[in-house]
Amino acid sequence: MRYLHFCAHEQFPPDDLLRQAVAAEQAGFDGIGCSDHLQPWWEGGESGNAWVWLGAAAQATERALFGTGVTPPGPRYHPALIAQAWATMELMFPGRPYLGFGSGEALNEAPLGEGWPGVGEQIERMEEALEMIRALWEGKKLSGEGDHFAAEGAFIHSLPEGRRPPIYVSAFGPQAAAVAGRQGDGIWTLADPETVPKILDAYRGAAEDAGREPGEIVLQAAFSWAQDDEAALEGARVWKGAQPKEFYKEDWHDPKAMYEHGAEQVSDDDLREAMIISSDSEEHVERIREVEAMGATTVALMNNSGADPLGAIDLYRREVLPKLGAA
Repeated sequence: MRYLHFCAHEQFPPDDLLRQAVAAEQAGFDGIGCSDHLQPWWEGGESGNAWVWLGAAAQATERALFGTGVTPPGPRYHPALIAQAWATMELMFPGRPYLGFGSGEALNEAPLGEGWPGVGEQIERMEEALEMIRALWEGKKLSGEGDHFAAEGAFIHSLPEGRRPPIYVSAFGPQAAAVAGRQGDGIWTLADPETVPKILDAYRGAAEDAGREPGEIVLQAAFSWAQDDEAALEGARVWKGAQPKEFYKEDWHDPKAMYEHGAEQVSDDDLREAMIISSDSEEHVERIREVEAMGATTVALMNNSGADPLGAIDLYRREVLPKLGAA
């Protein structure tokens, strides 16, 4: 079992997140991750550039795995640019980078003026982009027009020998899970006990049909710690703006409206159920064990401890990771 400390660009400034990344490695986390956003889920949040930040975080740490959760193809990123960026990371920090890859959200793509397609087109675009990235990493030169992307002699000139960064494909439903089975080195999804079994069944079935072995299973959970339970809840309350499932599929891209909608739909009890919110380290351990039991091989733990993120990392160093067998 591996444990990633997931850094929330939506909640904390990038310099704060850099300190979190260093502290997380020292605490015993196996890797770090970060969200890849243009906008936060609520008005007044943060939104540092993930790729710039990852370079700094990789240089500031020594051994931790690092990558995004998750990077989308589309208006923001042509697949060739994603392939180039992660090839460069592998050259500079061999064996450490991974690519979390997904279909994206309107929150980050619609503001660029390209509109937002339906779910089917989102998934088709994701699979086409994955095929292009794989081909570029194989040293191929790409030209022509696909259904969603075009290239004219696209080629990665600085390409690592041997290892390519593993790609963990984000999936919230069976269609995307099937893409992960056919194209990915693993699957990344939220640790929701209601959806995980169906998603993993689709993932494993698609991998078997493609003659591939299933890879990494990354289940993501979020946690907030503080000296008392109320402070832990208050520190995470902004994340009501990210809870409604429609935000991940439909054209929602106004952070103010999204938070207002989330605050109407999500109660404090709902938030406590969706996230690990407690001052008690034993509750954190117990809830993470529940995530492991869903079938995870890697648990990505997003630190949403708005009251004291570094204090939360120190608690995990002293009282949580050792009980999980990670330190």
